[in-house]
Amino acid sequence: MKKNYLLYALLMLIGTAACATKSNGQNETVAVSSEWDNYNVGTILFEDKAPQTKGSDIYHRIIPDPESYIKEQAKTVLATLYGSPEDSIPPVNKIHYTLEDSEGISAKGGGNGDVTIFYSTRHIEKSFAQNDTAKLFFETRGVLLHELTHAYQLEPQGIGSYGTNRTFWAFIEGMADAVRVANGGFDGPNARPKGGNYMDGYRTTGYFLVWLRDNKDPEFLRKFNRSTLEVIPWSFDGAIKHVLGDKYSVDELWHEYQVAVGDIQETK
Repeated sequence: MKKNYLLYALLMLIGTAACATKSNGQNETVAVSSEWDNYNVGTILFEDKAPQTKGSDIYHRIIPDPESYIKEQAKTVLATLYGSPEDSIPPVNKIHYTLEDSEGISAKGGGNGDVTIFYSTRHIEKSFAQNDTAKLFFETRGVLLHELTHAYQLEPQGIGSYGTNRTFWAFIEGMADAVRVANGGFDGPNARPKGGNYMDGYRTTGYFLVWLRDNKDPEFLRKFNRSTLEVIPWSFDGAIKHVLGDKYSVDELWHEYQVAVGDIQETK
């Protein structure tokens, strides 16, 4: 057991070093101030539903204390989305985190403060195909950051729901990957999709939102998250104007971003 904790400490150092490396204009991992130390992230209930799998064995070797690890990453997510524990944060009473022998990667479910997150042992095995422990630890942390964002992020109002409105969906999945990008959870510019549109969600939206933070307002991600309480009905353009000012439009900023990252050439 002592050996596992030493491995865990080593992997944490590796992860911290990776996050502190700037790439493609992305800042290092968000600093978690001491004011979050006593914040109740919710009760963490870890359950291994696939103890017989190779993926389960691998997971336990790199994450010997899942409850503490999940709480640690939850505070990173909270510090990325909010300025302080006094902000309007959706209460999370319980996070039931499970390892499961299933297809896919990971997903968040539940609601009303009771959150479920599963992580696929099959994905763990695939990620560990080359016996690269650091790579698997990096992937596991990144996936967890994304799913925990779904637990704590605010949601657009006045435009339907995740399953009925594309703007709602793009915000939810874009913010989750933005938090992952902001905390070094992807392989820098190599993971950024080229082209597309800010409505594509996930990494396409996420890298754009972090670019806005890095180039327009260092508090952009927090303000953009909070805009869901202040811009009703919510829209990307309405939120951009609310956060950055009426002189900006989301389409013009997307074009500026695409030029800046080299995906399109500026027309003269």
